Amino acid sequence: MRNKKKWIITAILLIIVLFIRLISSNPALTERYYSTGIYPYLSAFFRWLFGWLPFSIGDILYGVTGAWILWKLWTDIKILFTGKFTMQLLVKKSLGTIDVVLIIYITFNLLWGINYNRQGIATQLGLTMGKYSTEELKIVNSILLQKVNETKSAVVRRGDTIFNKKEIFNRSVAAYDEVSKKFPFLQYHQQSIKTSMWGWLGNYMGFNGYYNPFTGEAQVNTTVPKFLQPYTTCHEMAHQLGYAKENEANFIGYLSASASKDTVFLYSVYLDLFLYADRNLYAVDSSAAKSFARQLLPAVKADIQQWRKFNLSHQSLVEPAIRWMYGKYLESNQQPSGVLSYDEVTAFLIAYYRKFDTL
Repeated sequence: MRNKKKWIITAILLIIVLFIRLISSNPALTERYYSTGIYPYLSAFFRWLFGWLPFSIGDILYGVTGAWILWKLWTDIKILFTGKFTMQLLVKKSLGTIDVVLIIYITFNLLWGINYNRQGIATQLGLTMGKYSTEELKIVNSILLQKVNETKSAVVRRGDTIFNKKEIFNRSVAAYDEVSKKFPFLQYHQQSIKTSMWGWLGNYMGFNGYYNPFTGEAQVNTTVPKFLQPYTTCHEMAHQLGYAKENEANFIGYLSASASKDTVFLYSVYLDLFLYADRNLYAVDSSAAKSFARQLLPAVKADIQQWRKFNLSHQSLVEPAIRWMYGKYLESNQQPSGVLSYDEVTAFLIAYYRKFDTL
């Protein structure tokens, strides 16, 4: 009888999953009724609920979940080796595991994940996306190169320093206030940006920040080089606004950070975008890409070298596996390029430049 009830629960959860898949299969309806309909109120509520706390509830949730999984694995192994294992117990535990996975999937999608299926920023800005030429890629690289060098020169000339994490978070909100004057749909209310409790671990797993869809918090790894943190913060805030895909979050991060009045924000975003664009150019014209890279100011090259040394000092055996799993996660969520989806921000930059003739 108990197993029958468990089968019924599993069947109901599967029906809900299929319903979510069905209603989110139409990007236009998803955009209208979820991403710009229900979700903004839902995300604002969670930012209001947890934003005032000085620590990340989501990170605590992840820690507790990880400990619970390890404990469950340990108890199951003990049962296996103590001879108490039965087929009935296997069915019960299998159904329980399936139910937990389905509940997580349903919660994840209802709270945020459906945004992977929206029309997104290209539709909102009326951008024409598609293939771009090598010449267009060179033009964008040239513009970004100039902006990287100009903003770094301004930082050095003015003696600007990278702010502490609280200032970075506050000025990121100010950057969104600026960009929302031009694009009102990028308004950001009720700050909920937290320092990652797991930043030290993230250095060995390869992440600078992440968004927690269960609590609506944006986490930033504040142990990475300071010049990376402004753009990372703006990127994670884009996820909070419902831009789930990484190339879109990168592009929203560009729109907001480039609207900032702080030179350190401008340098942070243009440095990152130049490196993305130059990698794309390298794939089709390595000589041109190397030529652009050689024109970077010595101070910029020094920052890039610092970044490389930081990454080399935090290499680990698990990072490739984590990167592979994360890539598969992205592929399963409308991003067929996997971890290379981040680089695809270049296509948005080119489309934006085609329409507005500026970056």
